Amino acid sequence: MPGENLSREEARARAEILSVERYDVALDVRSATAPAEDGGERTFRSTTVIEFRCSRPGASSFADLLAPSVASVRLNGRELDPAAVFDGARIALDGLAERNTLVVDAWCAYSRTGEGLHRFEDPEDGEVYLYTQYEPADSRRVFANFEQPDLKAPFTFQVTAPEGWTVLSNSAAEGEPEPAEGGGATVRFLPTQPISTYITAVVAGPYHVEEDHYARNRPDSLALDIPLRVLCRRSLARHLDADEIFEVTKQGLDFFHDVFDYPYPFGKYDQAFVPEYNLGAMENPGCVTFREEFVFRGKVTRASYEHRANVVLHEMTHMWFGDLVTMRWWDDLWLKESFADFMGSFSQVEATKYAEGWITFANRRKAWAYRADQLPSTHPVVADIRDLEDAKLNFDGITYSKGASVLKQLVAYVGREAFLEAARRYFKRHAYGNTTLADLLSVLGETSGRDMAGWSAAWLETAGVNSLTPRVLTDESGRITELTVEQTAEATHPRLRPHRVAIGLYRVGADGAVERYARAETDVAGPVTAVGELSGQERPDLVLVNDEDLTYCKMRFDAASLATVGERLGDIADPLARALTWSAVWNLTRDALMPARDYLRLVLRFAGRESDIGVLQSLHLQARSALTHYVAPQAREEARRELAEGALRGLREAAPGSGHQLAWARFFAAVASSREDLGLLRGLLEGSAVIDGLDVDQELRWTFLESLTAEGAADADDIAAERARDDTASGHRHQVRCLAARPSAAVKAAAWADVVDSDALSNALVEATIAGFAQPGQRELTAPYAAPYFEVIERVWATRSIEIGMHVVRGLFPSAQDRPETLAAADAWLASHEKAAPALRRLVLEARDDLARALRAQECDGARER
Repeated sequence: MPGENLSREEARARAEILSVERYDVALDVRSATAPAEDGGERTFRSTTVIEFRCSRPGASSFADLLAPSVASVRLNGRELDPAAVFDGARIALDGLAERNTLVVDAWCAYSRTGEGLHRFEDPEDGEVYLYTQYEPADSRRVFANFEQPDLKAPFTFQVTAPEGWTVLSNSAAEGEPEPAEGGGATVRFLPTQPISTYITAVVAGPYHVEEDHYARNRPDSLALDIPLRVLCRRSLARHLDADEIFEVTKQGLDFFHDVFDYPYPFGKYDQAFVPEYNLGAMENPGCVTFREEFVFRGKVTRASYEHRANVVLHEMTHMWFGDLVTMRWWDDLWLKESFADFMGSFSQVEATKYAEGWITFANRRKAWAYRADQLPSTHPVVADIRDLEDAKLNFDGITYSKGASVLKQLVAYVGREAFLEAARRYFKRHAYGNTTLADLLSVLGETSGRDMAGWSAAWLETAGVNSLTPRVLTDESGRITELTVEQTAEATHPRLRPHRVAIGLYRVGADGAVERYARAETDVAGPVTAVGELSGQERPDLVLVNDEDLTYCKMRFDAASLATVGERLGDIADPLARALTWSAVWNLTRDALMPARDYLRLVLRFAGRESDIGVLQSLHLQARSALTHYVAPQAREEARRELAEGALRGLREAAPGSGHQLAWARFFAAVASSREDLGLLRGLLEGSAVIDGLDVDQELRWTFLESLTAEGAADADDIAAERARDDTASGHRHQVRCLAARPSAAVKAAAWADVVDSDALSNALVEATIAGFAQPGQRELTAPYAAPYFEVIERVWATRSIEIGMHVVRGLFPSAQDRPETLAAADAWLASHEKAAPALRRLVLEARDDLARALRAQECDGARER
C-alpha cells in the first residue's frame, strides 16, 4: 500500500517538527466474540486522541493508520473528510498549529498473521483470546499514531471487552472495570511513562492468571514492590509451571537492580504466553508477551528450560536497554537487541541455576551469527536501515548474536566494571529518551579510557567474520619455539580486527582426557601475531585460539590439532572447550573444508558422550542439516542409514527417563527410514514397543507420527485419530503439518495452494503447512514447484503482510532441488528483478547463497571418494 513503508528520511523530517505530549486510546473489542459476518472482515472500534506540538506552525505532516475504514478525523476541532485525508496507510495533516489535538475514530481489523491485534479462537473450548504484537511498526494497525521510535509519549489506554475477561496493558488498571453500555466492561489504565508506539500492548481474553510479587529494599531507601503475573490460555493452565517462571523473574530483577543501579521503571511486571505468536517474545514494558510454546505440554530437556529462562531475561534486559532508553531509528536496533542477547546469557550464568549459559551461547547463538555474517546480505552491527521493510529483516543473527558476541569481546576489552558503569551512566543520562551509537560510545569512553572510536570502526561498523589459525613450531625436545596466530578475512569483507583472546594449550593425559595445561590471554591484531608467553611450553596436542570464547571469530586448527580433534573430541574435559571445538568443526563443514560425512562420523562417534544436553541437541540439528544439504547426493541414503543406526544406539544407551534419551528419540524419528526403524516408531506410538524410561507423551507422539507420515507409513486416518486424542490448538497445528507432509502429489498441490493462492490460514498454520510441504526426503514431489516459486513470489510479497511474505519466500524456496539449475534460476530471477522490493531480493539472495554453499559442500563431500 502506498505510504505503508515509512522511510528513515520521512521519519527524520517528521521528528524535526513534531513532538508528542500524550496519547489517549480507546479500544472496543467486544466484537471479538460476535459471529463473523459472511465474507466480511472482523473489525473493532479504535478511537485515538493525540496531543502534539509542531515547531513550524502552518507545516504539513501525517499520522499513521492501517485500517479498513475511518469514521471521522478531527484536527484542532476541525472536521476533516476521511475520504480526502486517509489513503489506507496515512492521514494527511495540513496547516498544523503550535499545539494540536488530533482525534481519529476508526474501524481496525483483527489480525490472523500475528501483526497488530491478533485474534485466536481456541478449538478446545471455543474461547477467544486477543493480544498485540507491533514490532517494528504494527501499532498503526490498532490505533492512529506517529509510528517511529523517537516520538515517545505517555499513553493512556481504555479497553472495552466482554464481561469477565482479563484485560492488561503496559500500566496498571485505574480502579475496577466499569459496566459498559450495551454489555461488557471497560478497563481504564493509568498513563504510562513516555514510551515508543511499538512497545505499547494490550492483552485481553479469559486468560488463566497466576500472581506473585517481587519485593526488595534498596540501599538508597527506595523500597521496590513489583506485582508479578503470569498468564496463559485456560486450556493450557494445567501445563503452566508459573513457580519456575517467577523464580527466574525474581532472580533477574535482583541481578539487574544490582548491576544497573536503576530501579525497574514500569511498575508491574506481567508475562503473557500467547497463541500463534510470530516471535519468541516481545519486551512491551510491564506486559511482556511470549510464544505459548514456552508452556511445555510434554516432557522437554533441561535445554528447553534454560532457553526459556534466557528469553525471560533477554526481555527483562529490554526494560532498560530498549524501553527506558530507545534507539532513535532502526539503524541502531543493536542498541537494544545485542545488549539483550548478551545480558540474557550474562545474567543467566550469574544469577540462575543455568550456569551453562555461555556454553549454549558459544554453541547455538554464535552459530546463528556466523551463518548470517557469511551471507551476501550481511551488514555491520550498526546497519543502514532505509525503511520499515529493511527494519523487519534486520532482526537477524547480526543484530542479535554477532552484536552480543561483539559485546562479550567489548567486556574483555574494557573490563567488566567499566562496561557496567557505562550502562549505569547511560540509563541515568538518557532515561525515557532516544539514543544513537555516538551516545553509547561517549559513555564507554568515559568509563574505560579506551579508544572507542577505533573499536567501533572495527567491530560495529564493518561486516564479516575473521578466522584465527594457530601455527606452532617446536625444537627437538618438543618445546614450543614459536606460536603465532594467523588472522584472515574473506575477500568480500577484508577487514582484520583487534581480538582479545585466550589461547589454550591442551594435551592428552594418561587417562585419555584432553585437558588444558597452559593458557595465555593476549591481543591479536593484523595478519600474524606472535604469542611469546607460550614459548617454552611442551608441544600441545590441541591448540584453541579462542579458548573461553572471548572473541567473535571462526576458530581453525593446525594439522596436529585437527588430528587430535578427529580422535579425541569427546575426550576434551572442559564442556565449553568441547563446545567450541564442535562449533569449529561445524564451521569447517559449512565452509566446505571438511567433508560432511567426516562431520557426521564425529557426531556418531562422540555425540553419545556429550554431557551438555543443549550441545547434544545442537549436534542433532546440525547433523540433520549436513545430511539434507551437505552430503553428496549419491551418499545420502547410506549416510541416513548410519545416522539412524547411531541414533537408535544413542537412544538405547541413554539413561532411562533422561533428557539425553528424549533428545536421541527425537533425532531417531527425524532420520528413520528403513522398514525396521519405522516399525519401531509405529510400535512406540501404539504401545507395542517399549524403551525403558521413554515416556511417549503427546508431543513425542506427534513427532513420531510426522516421521511415519512423511515416509508413507501413516495416512490421513492415523492423523485424524491422533487429532481426536489431542483436540487442542497445538494438536491442530501438528495435524496441519502432518497432512501436508504426506508423500502425495495431490497433497503437495493442495498445500501449495493453501499457502500461495489463499490467505485464509493464520500465521501459525501457514508455518505448519510450509513445514509439512518442504520435507527434505521428498525432493521428487516438490521438484515441480521450483519454477512456479520464482513466478509467484513477487505477487505474494505485494499482496500479503510482510510476516506471511517472509514465511512463504523463505519456506518455499526450492532448496531441496540442490542442483546447478536451481542456482541458475535464482540468479536469473535476481538479474531480471533488480527493481523488486529490496527486502524481497534480500530473502531470495540469502536462500540462493545457502544453496550455493550446499553445492560446494556436496562437492567437497563427494571428492573424499575420488
